[in-house]
Amino acid sequence: HDPSAGLRGMKRDAWEGGHRVPFIARWPGRIPQGQVSDQITNTTDIFATLASIVDFTLPDDAAVDSFDMLPVMTGKQDPAKPVRPHLLTQSFRGEFQIRKGQWKYLDHQGSGGNNYERGALKKYEIKETAPEAPGQLYNLAADPQETINLYFKKTEVRRELQALLQRLKQEGRSAPVQRKPVGFQNIALIPFTDAQVSK
Repeated sequence: HDPSAGLRGMKRDAWEGGHRVPFIARWPGRIPQGQVSDQITNTTDIFATLASIVDFTLPDDAAVDSFDMLPVMTGKQDPAKPVRPHLLTQSFRGEFQIRKGQWKYLDHQGSGGNNYERGALKKYEIKETAPEAPGQLYNLAADPQETINLYFKKTEVRRELQALLQRLKQEGRSAPVQRKPVGFQNIALIPFTDAQVSK
């Protein structure tokens, strides 16, 4: 059994194996059955999404890292337009990571959580491809296992993500201000099938 589904790392880590999981939602009559989305989301988004469902406008100082995923869940979001322009995460040890599109920047060396240099986790250690780099940069589209650190090879991308991370840390938020809820009453009902009604 591989709980990380072949991705690098495990619970507590900044690598994808430490926090990437599917998000499943069910709401008969509102969320289309069998719908799949490539939109990036975070557990923090539950707050803004629930606020949107009940048509509550969040104050700017609440849920500062939460994005409204209701349009995605109801199939109203253009798949080519991400709800989240970026995803800010933090590891068990408090290390920051930022993802934008296919790129992910980790503002630290190592996992940010577990120690793979000795002990029981040593067998899971992956050789670093840029051990002298103070951070990590991965192209998740080409390298979802995060095995090739492009810190020195893609300096323009790295600097862009470093600047974005620094700005978000200074602002103390990653979600926009003055968010307007969609409200479930503005989402059209999806007709029930006989099979759904009988369940």
